[in-house]
Amino acid sequence: MDRRALKVLTFVAIAWLSGCGGGSGTPSADDPIVIKFPHVVAPGTPKGQAAARFEELAEARFPGRVDVEVYPSAQLMNDDDSLEALAFGEIQMIAVSLSKFDRLTHAFQVFDLPFLFPDIAAVERFQRGPTGRQLLSTLVDEGFLGLGFWHNGMKHFGAGSPLRHPQDADGLKFRIMESDVLQAQIEAIGGNPQKMAYGEVYQALQTGAIDAQENTWSNIYSSKFYEVQPYFSVTNHGYVGYLVAVNPTFWNNLPEDVRTGLEEVVAEVSEWENAESIAINEQSLVNLRDSGRTTILELSDEELAAWQTAVSPVWDEFADSIGADLIDAARRAADDD
Repeated sequence: MDRRALKVLTFVAIAWLSGCGGGSGTPSADDPIVIKFPHVVAPGTPKGQAAARFEELAEARFPGRVDVEVYPSAQLMNDDDSLEALAFGEIQMIAVSLSKFDRLTHAFQVFDLPFLFPDIAAVERFQRGPTGRQLLSTLVDEGFLGLGFWHNGMKHFGAGSPLRHPQDADGLKFRIMESDVLQAQIEAIGGNPQKMAYGEVYQALQTGAIDAQENTWSNIYSSKFYEVQPYFSVTNHGYVGYLVAVNPTFWNNLPEDVRTGLEEVVAEVSEWENAESIAINEQSLVNLRDSGRTTILELSDEELAAWQTAVSPVWDEFADSIGADLIDAARRAADDD
């Protein structure tokens, strides 16, 4: 049995145990409903601010009845651990990168296809459409009920040397999230993909354990990658977003008024976060330029076209597993400007 299959079976087993009473039951009437919500990024990032806003609004709407505990910057656990903890009912809410669900469903791989979405507006059109909304319930049987999508932003490449052409990446060690599509993307440009937790990236760049990475401007600035990485290329080649998910058993056992009210809070926070993420990324780019610590490389149309050509085989490799209908829906959203 390969590693992917073993992980999927483990998650399904955990989700089944959760449904049989593995820690996701309803609290007593006298106890507040505790929602533990860990994440791995800094409080000032789009996700960090949205998590804090959810805590504030949820507790204000249900004073004394709901207690939201937000743990930023991997203070409680990393993303991989939080996936298992949510399925098992040890925590109640997550906002984990869509790439992290690669081990459980091929559907979310659509978000990792390089150069599929030209900008956040295209991502938004897809996620708001019927196909995107259907994705929220894809993993209910595995212990994840999606309530919405939160944006981080579009991705860009950073390295210790300028990346203007795909051949500039040849032989470089790139940190990636645990995603088969992202692995294939880096291999397509001649790089060596290194799957690594987000919290380990700064030190790995500092020590030379990795040479390059891909990320959003907000993550690059808030995690200070620019201190240890002198070049960034404006590529907009990919998307970083999060599935806001809860444990289904926990959620369905909530009092109806609380569940409905919290769903409304999540919708309000999602609307706010998705708009705020654009402003935060734009300001982060300004801050990076002003830092004097790194060089931002603007690529020409011809240079960007070369990157698109280099990674185009990734689409062919994953078309069948993701599904033509899903990819077509995403492409229509991307083209519908």
